[in-house]
Amino acid sequence: MTTFLLLAACSGGPSGNQPASPPDLESAAVERGLVRDPGDTDVTGLYARDTDRVCVVKQGGSYRIGAFVDYGDGLSCTGIGTARRSGGTLSVELKGKSGAACAFDARFDGERIIFPANMPDACVKLCGPRASFAALDVERLSESAAEAGALRTAEGTRLCSD
Repeated sequence: MTTFLLLAACSGGPSGNQPASPPDLESAAVERGLVRDPGDTDVTGLYARDTDRVCVVKQGGSYRIGAFVDYGDGLSCTGIGTARRSGGTLSVELKGKSGAACAFDARFDGERIIFPANMPDACVKLCGPRASFAALDVERLSESAAEAGALRTAEGTRLCSD
């Protein structure tokens, strides 16, 4: 005669009765309307912090972007170019007066644009001595394309209009 012994065990493995994992804080805030969903937000607008400025306007299937940093005493950076958006990433290509160009990915969270802390070497050519676009962090002032298009550098150059 053969005897079978069946053992029942309790485990912490998945079961159909377990609750779903809680959403992360950002998703919960978006769901409750406390934070704007960056996926539903157009990037067009005027952004600033102190003397740093960024403008973004729709241009065909992409965006025209301009960035200006002014530390005073001739210490500044200026770039005009294009940006393409994919979720929370802006793929940016800026050009300077000399024709020098640099490309990088910036973050967009629905209210802020943040340039990377480590900018490509080519971006140095868009800046004067001791100035940099590194870690530029600007907040939205306006969603108006007209206000963004009116942004000018200290020398009067328009950054986001043709």
